Amino acid sequence: MALSLYDTLTREERLFEPRDPGKVSMYVCGPTVQGDAHVGHGRAAVVFDVLRRHLLWSGYEVTAVQNVTDIDDKIILRARRERVAPAVISTRYTRAWNRTMDALGVLPPDVQPLATGHLIEMQELIQLLVDQGKAYAADGDVFFRVRAFEGYGKLSRRRLDDMQQGEDIVDADRKEDPLDFAMWKSAKPGEPSWASPWGPGRPGWHIECSAMAAKHLGHGFDIHGGGLDLVFPHHENEIAQHEAAHGDTFARYWVHNGMVQMGAEKMSKSVGNVVALEQAIADWGVGALRLWYLSAQHRTPLTFDAERLRDATAVHQRLTTFLRSARRATEGVDPDPEAAAPHVTAFRDGMDADLNAPAAVAALHELVSAGNELLVPAERGDAAAQAAVAGLADTLVELGDQVLGLHLADALSDAAGLERQLSVLVDSLLARRAAARADRDFAAADAIRDQLTAASIVVEDRPDGVRWYVARPGGGTAATA
Repeated sequence: MALSLYDTLTREERLFEPRDPGKVSMYVCGPTVQGDAHVGHGRAAVVFDVLRRHLLWSGYEVTAVQNVTDIDDKIILRARRERVAPAVISTRYTRAWNRTMDALGVLPPDVQPLATGHLIEMQELIQLLVDQGKAYAADGDVFFRVRAFEGYGKLSRRRLDDMQQGEDIVDADRKEDPLDFAMWKSAKPGEPSWASPWGPGRPGWHIECSAMAAKHLGHGFDIHGGGLDLVFPHHENEIAQHEAAHGDTFARYWVHNGMVQMGAEKMSKSVGNVVALEQAIADWGVGALRLWYLSAQHRTPLTFDAERLRDATAVHQRLTTFLRSARRATEGVDPDPEAAAPHVTAFRDGMDADLNAPAAVAALHELVSAGNELLVPAERGDAAAQAAVAGLADTLVELGDQVLGLHLADALSDAAGLERQLSVLVDSLLARRAAARADRDFAAADAIRDQLTAASIVVEDRPDGVRWYVARPGGGTAATA
């Protein structure tokens, strides 16, 4: 393959060459489990899920690691408000996160390390930095000496002398330099703590990813991913800690996704403009929601609004409508995969060009257009057209479901189940509609069709009779509101 990825560190697209031939090591920053996932979280999840799926489809063996921050100031604060132990909060929302990721069609990570399960690795890394004079202890806290690492700022392109050094620096009285950051925090009354060489305490946020990524993927692993909001200080500090301690490359490619916006503002719990991810899945359906996430290049901002989601729903319905018609017209037919070859090439070219999902989806549109042109002869029994349509349909499922995770085949399966349950009722309504049309009562006939449309049931008037199907099973009313 000729995959290129935009690398935040070098600010250019680079040909992807893994550390180990045929294998990819990938670390994506995971959730701080202090609340339910929102739509902004879903974008990063889908972007890196699609990157992983594309690598797998391209023949790579992929090891995917995503951490869980299960001890943090925000977790402790929520636990205090609810008067429960912090572990209750972290356990509850770790389960909620995994449940929501499953609902979004995100492949589970191969390893999901917990911060509290890697305290030894974190302490070993901290001690190594202390021994080298690149970190120092102060009253039970341990701080990283930022100026001791010459490369600090290379990811975010920030100069040390331009960084904030105001009077509101946290722990300024214990720091040698306002830029230094905490790797270990001393115990405070009522907070969880663990024993360490510097006294009881808990890890800082940045140290966990440096320690856990190296633990599970080794040094110089291939891809480190996350949102653009993590570039500084989180990812900058990850690099500094690892490379200052070990002197080698932490990660080979840094891939970041753009933020989801509500209007002009980033979607954020701190701002309070969040949309729960579970609710968005229920409202729009997993396939349409993923298509919306993929409707913009992954590094650019993406705005959450109903019109864009309705557009994504229409795209999903177009894909599933072709797939449904193709399956009906080609049952028992051996597919001709060559019919889809140019569309596979266009799809791969799009995905290989820095994960250009909009171009890949455009290739699926072209595939469907080609298939729709062949449907009429296929339905009439033309063997060559049937084989081509079958090949196009199989390829649509392969690319749309296996790589993009659009749940096309699942949508048809879910629809078929609903259609069986609704068949008596819908057939009765269609019989009444036919009688109304025979009586030239077109207002009554249109009213029945409108009823069915409002229930996401599509009616097709064809030369060989009326067909109907459920267009959007399992979703709420948002797509048609």
